[in-house]
Amino acid sequence: MKVQIDDVEKVYRTTQGADVVALERLSLSIEASQFVSLVGPSGCGKSTLLHTLAGLIAPTSGRVSLGEEGSVPGTPGARPGIVFQKPQLLAWRGALQNVMLPAELGRRRERRLRRSEQKGAVDRDRALELLELVGLSDFPDSLPHELSGGMQQRVALARALLLNADVVLMDEPFGALDEFTREQLNEELLRIWENRRFTCLFVTHNVYEAVFLSDRILVMSARPGRLVADITCGLPRPRSQEIAETDSFHRTVAEVRRALRLSRGAGEPVQNGEREAV
Repeated sequence: MKVQIDDVEKVYRTTQGADVVALERLSLSIEASQFVSLVGPSGCGKSTLLHTLAGLIAPTSGRVSLGEEGSVPGTPGARPGIVFQKPQLLAWRGALQNVMLPAELGRRRERRLRRSEQKGAVDRDRALELLELVGLSDFPDSLPHELSGGMQQRVALARALLLNADVVLMDEPFGALDEFTREQLNEELLRIWENRRFTCLFVTHNVYEAVFLSDRILVMSARPGRLVADITCGLPRPRSQEIAETDSFHRTVAEVRRALRLSRGAGEPVQNGEREAV
C-alpha cells in the first residue's frame, strides 16, 4: 500500500500557551512494499509522523493518505499496524491472546453474534500462524513476564500483522534490546517482510540498523522536523549480517552519517528521491 504525505505540519500547544512546531512542510511518497527507515535527532518529529500516519493524531495542516484511493488513516481500509517502542502487551493475557486483541475489539463492535463467533475461529487460526511466523509457536500461553524483551516485541509485531495490514509503522521497536538480540530480530523482521511484503516505515536512531533493513533512508532535521535527505540503499536482497562487512554497506552508512551532520544546519527540504552528494 502506498503512503502519501503532502505538505504536512504539526503544531503542539504547550500548557504555557506557546506553539511548538514538530513537523514543518513535510512531503513524501513511499511506494507499496518499500521498507523505509526514518532517522534524525531526538525530538525531530519522527514519532509524531508515525502517529499521524496511524491516525492517532491529526496534522495541523496538510494531508496524509494511504493506498491508491488516498484513504485517510484510521478509516476502513486504511488502518496500518503499529509497533511501539515498548511492546504494550496486556500483562494478564498470554501471547496468543495479545495477538488476537485487535480482532476481538473489532468483533465487539459487530452486532451479529453468529458472524462474530465464526470470525473468532478464523482470527485464532490466523494468530497461531503469525506466532509461528515470528518464531513463537511454542509460547502461545506464555504471559509477557515469562517472555524476553525480544520475544515480547515479536508478539507485538504479530499483533500488528493480524488484520492483514498493508502498512506497518515501527517506532524504535528494538531500541531497548542488546546488540545481539537486535541483530537477530533485524534478520527476523526482514524474513517476515520478505514473506509478507507490507510497506514499512521504521523509526530508528541506529544508522547501521537503518542501512541493513532499508530500501530508502529518510533523514530529518532537528525540530522543526523536515526531510533533508532521501538516500537510496541499493544493497542486494535477501540480506544477512555478513553484508555489514562489505564496502557498499560502509559507504551507505557514511552517507547517512554525513546527512545527519548536515541536518543540524539544514536549509530547504529535499524533494522526494533526491540524494545527498557525498
